[in-house]
Amino acid sequence: MDTRPILFFDSGVGGLSVLAPTRALLPRASFVYAADSAGFPYGTKSEAEIAARVPALLGRLAERYQPRLIVIACNTASTIALAAVRAALDMAVVGTVPAIKPAAERSRTRVIGVLGTDATVRQPYVDDLSARFAGDCTVLRYGSADLVQAAEDSLRGEPVDPARFRAALAGLFDQPDGQRIDVIVNACTHFPLVEAQLQAAAGDHAVAFVDGSAGIARRVAFLTQDQAWPDAPAPGRAVFTRLGEAELRLKPALTQFGLEIIDAL
Repeated sequence: MDTRPILFFDSGVGGLSVLAPTRALLPRASFVYAADSAGFPYGTKSEAEIAARVPALLGRLAERYQPRLIVIACNTASTIALAAVRAALDMAVVGTVPAIKPAAERSRTRVIGVLGTDATVRQPYVDDLSARFAGDCTVLRYGSADLVQAAEDSLRGEPVDPARFRAALAGLFDQPDGQRIDVIVNACTHFPLVEAQLQAAAGDHAVAFVDGSAGIARRVAFLTQDQAWPDAPAPGRAVFTRLGEAELRLKPALTQFGLEIIDAL
C-alpha cells in the first residue's frame, strides 16, 4: 500500500479547478494542496522572483510531504519555473499551460482570446503555443490581476461586483477584432472557478471558455496508473505559506474540494 499523496501547488486557490477533476479520476488518492499565500499574487511579480521562489518552495514541500507526483496548478509558475523544478526534483512534475490548442480547434471565427495574468500573457511560451496550434488564428491577450483576486474573494464567500468580470472581458473585447472572439482560454487556474460569472458578464457576446484542467487530470492518472493506492485516502490537506484570517475564511470552500485539514508551511 502506497500512502504518498499527490501534491498540488499554486499561488492561491486557483489550482482547486485542477484538483477537482483529478480527485474525480483518482478517488483513492490522497492530496496535499499547497498555496503560496505569502507570495500571492504571482501575476504581478517579475520572472526572476518566480523563478527563484517556486523551485525553493517545492523543494521544501517535497521534503515535508514526500509526494508521488507534483502538479504545478498555476500557469504563471509553470511557464516560468517548470523546467527548473523538474531539474531540481527527482519525481514527475506536471505543469499547466494555456489551452490554446483546444481553443483553436473549437473556434469558428478564428479569433480567440487568452485571459490570464500579466506574467502569463507576456511569456514567449504563449507565442510558441500560438504559432504551433493557432497559426491561422488571431490570438488576443489580456492580463487581469483583479480577476485573480475576484476569484479568491468569491471562494471566501465575499460578494464580488459583476463589473469586475465585465472589466476583465472588456480587456479582450475592446481590442481590434475583439468582438469576433468566440473562444476564450482561461489561462489562469483561478478563472474556471468563476466561469459562471464570466459567462454572465459576456452578456450577448456568444463566447465559450476553455481550460486545461481535464487534460491535466488525465495526465496525472496516466502517470500514476500502475501505482498502488491505499484502500481509503487520507483526509486532504491544504497548506499555506502564510496562514491568517483570510486563509482561514477559505475553510468551507476547501472542505468542498476534500481538503479537511489546514496547515502552515
